Amino acid sequence: MLPDTSRPFHVVCDASDFAIGCALMQFDAKGRERVVSYQSRQMKPAEKNYPVHDKELLAMRYALIKFRVYLLGEQTFAVYTDHASLWTAMKSPHLSQRMARWLSFFAEYNFVVHYKPGKNNILADALSRRPDYDPRRLTRHQDIPDDDDDDDDCATCVTLGINA
Repeated sequence: MLPDTSRPFHVVCDASDFAIGCALMQFDAKGRERVVSYQSRQMKPAEKNYPVHDKELLAMRYALIKFRVYLLGEQTFAVYTDHASLWTAMKSPHLSQRMARWLSFFAEYNFVVHYKPGKNNILADALSRRPDYDPRRLTRHQDIPDDDDDDDDCATCVTLGINA
């Protein structure tokens, strides 16, 4: 059953021009890679103007914040990104204030960054590239037709007070 805290975690993350996405992953007892959690969001207007390496760092930072409860501690975990020059940008002596703040935040974690080509980073790539995502367009409960009375399972749930 995932998550299994006795096994190491790894994170895949990616950024596009309008969204960031990441997933917390683990290998199960049979060696199969499994997803523990998915996360993604649209970029704020100012974030869309970031340089590419800052967008990738934003995705990494977002992942570490979202998965913090699983990742903080002594056990080393891997972060996979499809931005090959990210490591070089992080080691540059000419850091922006934003990048310096983020690197300070990253110091709380015990992780190693690995390059994973975009064609192999399919999961995070897909999470960061859904152009039609708009949370304002999600179906609200009151918009769903009220034909629950015809469904025996729904009637049972309503009777028991489940999700009422």
